[in-house]
Amino acid sequence: MAAEHETAEFLVDAHWIGARRGDPNLILVDTRPAADYWAGHLEGARHFDPFPFHHSDTSEAGLREFNGQLGWIFSALGITPDATVVFYENDSGMRATRVAWMLAYAGHRDARMLDGGLKCAPGAALTTTVKPHAYANFRVAPRADAIVGHPEMVTRMGGPGMQIFDVRSDEEYFGERVRSRRAGAIPGAIHRDWTHNLLPDGRFKPAAQLRAEFAALGLKPEHEIVPYCQGGYRSANAWIALKIAGYQKVRNYLGSWGEWGNRAELPIEFPRRKPAGRS
Repeated sequence: MAAEHETAEFLVDAHWIGARRGDPNLILVDTRPAADYWAGHLEGARHFDPFPFHHSDTSEAGLREFNGQLGWIFSALGITPDATVVFYENDSGMRATRVAWMLAYAGHRDARMLDGGLKCAPGAALTTTVKPHAYANFRVAPRADAIVGHPEMVTRMGGPGMQIFDVRSDEEYFGERVRSRRAGAIPGAIHRDWTHNLLPDGRFKPAAQLRAEFAALGLKPEHEIVPYCQGGYRSANAWIALKIAGYQKVRNYLGSWGEWGNRAELPIEFPRRKPAGRS
C-alpha cells in the first residue's frame, strides 16, 4: 500500500465506489461469511472470508509459509498490480481489516476498505449474481515494516523504540478468559480493546480523535507500535486505525497470543484489574 493511502484516504464510502463503477481496475472483495455473501453482495464483488486461514507461526519458516499462502489467495482472487482493491464486511470490523492488511503486507500498492461496511451504505443494491473473474499470478513482495515475528519481539521488547499494544478484550488481557495454554499478556504491553477504534455506527473514528486517544494511552508516533490480539485479526484493525491516526511505524504481530500464549519459553505477565473506586 503506497504511503499516500496509509491515511484517512485509505477509507472509502459507497459514493466513492459508485462513482467508479465500470472501472476495470476496481476490485471489490466481500469478506463476510459465505452464507452472507450468497444472500446478497455488492455487484461484482468477489468473496474471501479470512477466518479459516489462521496462521500463528512467526518463525522464519512460518512466515515463508504465510507468504506462500498469500500468493495463492490473491492469485485466486485475481488481484493484479494495477488494481484498486476495496474490502468490505458489515462494518469496519476485523475481517475486512485483516485482508486489507494482508494485501498491504504482501506489497500491493492500493488496498482500501469500505468504511462502516454495508451498514453505512444503505442505498447500495445487493445481488446474488456472481460474475466470473480471471486468475492472476500474484507475486508477494513482503513488507518487513508491516509485520513482526516473535523472535524479534523477544529481542526488542522492553527496549527503546518499540511499544507493544494489546487490543484484546479486557477479559482476555486480565486472564479471565483464557484462549491459549497460558493466560496473561506480553510484558509491558499497553492495553485497549480494539472496538474503541470504531464509532457506534461501525465506521472508524476520525483521524484526529484516534490520534488523541492513542496519545492519551501513551503510544508515541516516533516509536514502532506493535499491536497484537489472539490471531492477528483485531490487531490488523488496530494497525489500520494507527495508520489513519498518522502513526507511520506500525507492525502487526501476526502470531499474537495464539502463538505467544502457547509457547512456554516466551515471557508473560499477569495484569490485575484495579479495585473498584481506585484510580
